[in-house]
Amino acid sequence: MLMPAAILVVIVLGSIAVDFSIAFLGERELASLAAAAANDAVTAGVDAEQLREDGTFTLDADRVLEVVRSTIEGSSTEVELAPPVVELTVVDGEPAVRVTLRGTVDYIFAPALPGAPDSAAVAASALAVARPG
Repeated sequence: MLMPAAILVVIVLGSIAVDFSIAFLGERELASLAAAAANDAVTAGVDAEQLREDGTFTLDADRVLEVVRSTIEGSSTEVELAPPVVELTVVDGEPAVRVTLRGTVDYIFAPALPGAPDSAAVAASALAVARPG
């Protein structure tokens, strides 16, 4: 009588491990995507006209947002994304871009358990600093 109960416990624990792995993978995908978007934005978002005029290295906010959106749209992530949060900041006197992404990943086995959530919220943030030279 204990053997079927033990098998059920092992199956439940295995399904919990799979669902947590899915959530962890979703978070890692978001971290990778946020880093890629921040790096793309800080390199492609340079205000070329300002740089040519007086040599000042600044970022064009509209161009940065456009690059972040295109990077995210071009990704193949399984995470259901909320709109990105993009901040233009300054780090050590250099222009920088912080990209924060939030989303949800759907569990596979948890919906079969009573009272268990159907999905998990995941988030990641990345900062890229533009250093000319």
